[in-house]
Amino acid sequence: MLFVAPPLGASEMAVIEKIEEIRKQMSYATRSPRRWTGALRRTTFARAIQGSNSIEGYNVTFEDAMAAVEGIEPIDATQETWAAVSGYRAALTYILQLSDDPHFTYHEGVLRGLHYMMIGYDLAKHPGRWRPGTIFVRREPSNEIVYEGPDAGLLPELMGELIEALNAPDDTPIMIRAALAHLNLVMIHPFSDGNGRMARALQTLVLAREGVLESTFSSIEEYLGRNTTDYYAVLGDVGAGKWQPNRDASPWIRYCLTAHFRQATTLLRRMKEYDRLWGELEIEINGRGLPDRTLVALADAAVGLTVTASMYRPAADVSAQVASRDLALLVEAGLLMPKGERRGRSYTASLALRAIRIKTREPRPKNEDPFIAIDSGAA
Repeated sequence: MLFVAPPLGASEMAVIEKIEEIRKQMSYATRSPRRWTGALRRTTFARAIQGSNSIEGYNVTFEDAMAAVEGIEPIDATQETWAAVSGYRAALTYILQLSDDPHFTYHEGVLRGLHYMMIGYDLAKHPGRWRPGTIFVRREPSNEIVYEGPDAGLLPELMGELIEALNAPDDTPIMIRAALAHLNLVMIHPFSDGNGRMARALQTLVLAREGVLESTFSSIEEYLGRNTTDYYAVLGDVGAGKWQPNRDASPWIRYCLTAHFRQATTLLRRMKEYDRLWGELEIEINGRGLPDRTLVALADAAVGLTVTASMYRPAADVSAQVASRDLALLVEAGLLMPKGERRGRSYTASLALRAIRIKTREPRPKNEDPFIAIDSGAA
């Protein structure tokens, strides 16, 4: 037996409709041939990696999350943290590859393989294998046990049931199916470590397979990373300390729908900002006679990233020599500010570039709860 979808009421269906409206706007924007979508895609992917790993205590800067996306060396991350983040990047990249595979099916090998990508840096954690014994989730720093996973002997049957459910035809809305996949995996807790990351990655995979929106923009991992306390709280309420799949999953479903709504709202705002920012930067570099490719470095710096030659080189698809020359040109133009010696030099936005960024910002909307307006209206 697994957690199942609760009956969806008018409120849930209305929120799903609101999310779909936002996703349609995002889908139009990302599928149109606009040059800024590549930069937005990279930063969104980095934020998902950063968010999901931060929940487990593997904290990296945005710059190091971007370095993971680009496959280059980090600036600040410790060895273990970098191994965890790099492994998660590999798993999410694989998920993106699977998103439109016409021959794809869920099976044990996919889940074990994803887990090995994430945890393979530490063989003591049994990467790619079901856990061999009992597992407890503890609350830090008190070390209090807050959850006990089902007996290890039940894992093959439970995971088989989950895989069967993932492959079965189902007309339940995709966001609900993805939320249930997350909930069931994290409650079964089939691995010795990395269950939260696996559950979030599985949710992203289920969403990506639907193809309603480009895979990178389907994830709510950034949101979960920014709201860890609430995330743990709702899982604790639904799980109630042990494997009890007969419990009501409604609080979790509502939480995930709220996460989708807020993440979609944030992404739509960012898309509008990137569109406006890119247009302003194009005017700036054209007026100064700078190469078009330097837009990549300027856009990254404008949104707060520290730019290095090693990050700029793959993004702009240029040689090391050209990358260094381009960045020097941007410094001479007064758009970037250098820091450090030549070998370890990095670049940040100048006051002029920051002014452009400020001019292109969208107003930050309130962190709206989509159910409040709907439920109050229904009342």
